[in-house]
Amino acid sequence: MKHVLSSEQYTREELEEIFELTQKIKDNPKDYAHKLDDKIIAVIFYEPSTRTRLSFETAALKLGAKIITTENAGEFSSAAKGETIQDTVKVIAGYADALVIRHKSETSAIDAASVEKLPILNGGAGKGEHPTQALLDLYTIKNKKGKIDGAKVAILGDLLHGRTIHSLIRLLSLYDNIEIYGLSKEAFALPQEYIDMLKERGIEYKKCNSFDELPRDLDVIYHTRIQAERFEGDFGKEEYIIDKKVLDTFSDHTILMHPLPRVIEIATDVDDDPRACYFEQAHNGLYVRMALLLQVLDRAE
Repeated sequence: MKHVLSSEQYTREELEEIFELTQKIKDNPKDYAHKLDDKIIAVIFYEPSTRTRLSFETAALKLGAKIITTENAGEFSSAAKGETIQDTVKVIAGYADALVIRHKSETSAIDAASVEKLPILNGGAGKGEHPTQALLDLYTIKNKKGKIDGAKVAILGDLLHGRTIHSLIRLLSLYDNIEIYGLSKEAFALPQEYIDMLKERGIEYKKCNSFDELPRDLDVIYHTRIQAERFEGDFGKEEYIIDKKVLDTFSDHTILMHPLPRVIEIATDVDDDPRACYFEQAHNGLYVRMALLLQVLDRAE
């Protein structure tokens, strides 16, 4: 697999290959410590990041690769002078063996992949997609629940701008008997294009207006913060806050996920609840991204 651009590119079989490799790395990290000794990974982020950037950099280092990186490429790269993504990638192709990119443009990763054979990994593209986050999310669900088929999943918060949501539901749609429930303010409702996509794939999307409308036996509650940086205006405070009282209305087997960072949508009083797995979820990202780097650089064996 040459690039990681979109959740749309994957088959169910390819997802299982990624998860199998991820588990092997997680169980025996020393076996992979020198797989990329001769490689250089460029990590170029035009938008802020903590988990994605640092986990990709750590993944590269744990595989033996070297990294070249910039955290604020919009200000501290030639983009500030008007350079296009395409020109930037053509230059980086002479320095590195793979590129991880985050950008405000929804087509940024595709634009980058259009001009060079250099493997491109999408680290987040505007309000479009975040495929590597979705892969680690799905891996976490499988690890915690044992399987993905038949999962009841509630998506909460900013479903309009939440690229992690957009990528995750694409992956979930590859599995059987999936139920998806959406809970958000009307201003942040899931775009119709994603509802239509789910319907085409045999998944009915159920829009909800309160916690009371969500099934008590959900397998997954996936919350997201309001993406305030992607719109102008004030939509008020988050209405759907999960605290211990709310979480306790759901099953003991319901897991609570969040791509992080959180603001107020999940109270800290649930952090020690065994159903809260957002920090474990973040840590899984390291191993999933190690697997992806090995795949795009043909070192998975």
